[in-house]
Amino acid sequence: MEIKDSGQRRTFETGAVRDIAEGKGRCDIMPLFDIGNTFDDNILRLIGFYVEHGNLSNLELAARLFVESELTENTHDVLLDLSIFYEKGLIKYGEGNWTLGIPLHCYIDSGVRHYLKHMAGKTDEPHDLAFLWNIFCAMWTHRNKPEMIDLPFKRRANNDSDTECRS
Repeated sequence: MEIKDSGQRRTFETGAVRDIAEGKGRCDIMPLFDIGNTFDDNILRLIGFYVEHGNLSNLELAARLFVESELTENTHDVLLDLSIFYEKGLIKYGEGNWTLGIPLHCYIDSGVRHYLKHMAGKTDEPHDLAFLWNIFCAMWTHRNKPEMIDLPFKRRANNDSDTECRS
């Protein structure tokens, strides 16, 4: 199992680094809920609903549905494989890199991209594990680094509180 590496990095204000994103598309800005509805894809619906409303249970359910419907191994085997994926990331980026703080939209963008690649049958890297890694990192970031939340539900909440303050 290898993690693809372009050799180029983007560094965030927190000191965390990730592979470059330019030229890969921006899955986080697509209307994921509507795409999920159109193509009857519950995982995209759930992620889209999370992006719009911020309810973490939607990401939790998306991860569970993915493992139960798309992966043939049992859950514990998947989690063991995921632990190896985390280890590969540690080797690539350094200890605790992802916990330093990466904007939440990056996890949604990358996670959805890996989900779509997995569903398209791409085998150039373990897209199933990359999807899960991004979704679990998004959940952790939401809970532990609220300053990294930069999705529509947060902007809408900020606008609502700005309006209330001006009244």
